[in-house]
Amino acid sequence: MPCSAATLYGVFVDWFAVNFLVSTPARGLFAALLALAFCSAAQSAPSVASAPAVPSPLFVLNSLDASISVIDPVTWKETQRMPTGKEPHHLYLTPDEKSIIVANALGDSLTFIDPRTAQVQRVIRGILDPYQLRFSPDMKWFVTAANRLNHIDIYRWDGKDIVLAKRVSTGKTPSHLWIDSKSSTVYSTMQDSNELVAIDLATQTVRWRTPTGDTPADIFGSADDRLLLIGLTGGDGVEVYDVTGKEPKRVQQFKTGQGAHAFRAFGDKRHVLVSNRVANTISKIDLQTMKVVDNYKVPGGPDCMDMSADGKLLYVTSRWAKKLTVVDTSTREIVRQINVGKSPHGVWTLDHASRQ
Repeated sequence: MPCSAATLYGVFVDWFAVNFLVSTPARGLFAALLALAFCSAAQSAPSVASAPAVPSPLFVLNSLDASISVIDPVTWKETQRMPTGKEPHHLYLTPDEKSIIVANALGDSLTFIDPRTAQVQRVIRGILDPYQLRFSPDMKWFVTAANRLNHIDIYRWDGKDIVLAKRVSTGKTPSHLWIDSKSSTVYSTMQDSNELVAIDLATQTVRWRTPTGDTPADIFGSADDRLLLIGLTGGDGVEVYDVTGKEPKRVQQFKTGQGAHAFRAFGDKRHVLVSNRVANTISKIDLQTMKVVDNYKVPGGPDCMDMSADGKLLYVTSRWAKKLTVVDTSTREIVRQINVGKSPHGVWTLDHASRQ
């Protein structure tokens, strides 16, 4: 009859009482019955450790409503709509995974939220135009792109506070950011001057810049830091750059769909998705062959994406339809749409598949 140490200790205590309180002929029987009762109770009682984990909510940023829709991934209901600063566009997890940071571009602020409970933890003000944001892998740098002010801010991060190291002037309208795995370089697209810029993090200086196609938006870097993929929102596809040399080299361009915009790793370390906002599709790209191997139809201007931890569901903000669209990745079918606020942009959940 297996039993825990704590239960056996309780049995011993009761056995001791039995020896003093019960007559000798009944001691053995009473003690045995108590032991059986305690062990049976211990084995039948529910274990706290085995209780199913509560799934983390999904967060959708409603850019034109200055709010966040919090969605329960079990009931698929919007459980609350939280106010933020003006124009929240993108969000990012802190390295300690205790907060997601929402960048409020026109609000000049950052909102820190608990990714598990959706409770606001704090607000940092005086952050000029944080449109896009990213942490370096070594957790020393926090970078924001000021979309309307034409600069990139590089902050030092000590795990709690951010301190501006340098404001770097860039081309016109810095859009999206990517930082290499060595935490040495931050790359940014310039959506209105059609450029890709590399900035050295140690010196906070521009290392190089190169022309791109029309209206470059999001960036996705290969795991070996060799290649960068750029979505051309003003075009119909993706450009690929080799950034291993002193100067970048464009090595490939291929079609995905009109308005190629945002990337999301598929979670299998081989494929990446790109949303084609005008074409109302999402393309699946094989990173080994650099070819489109699948497409998903998503209406309403698909924009940012996240993926469930098991890789079965794709979450997409339908920018022009005020909805979060959920796609079954095996059937390619839309399984549900949830009403959210105006111009939904960023979407994120803690229970996600690998981002590389």
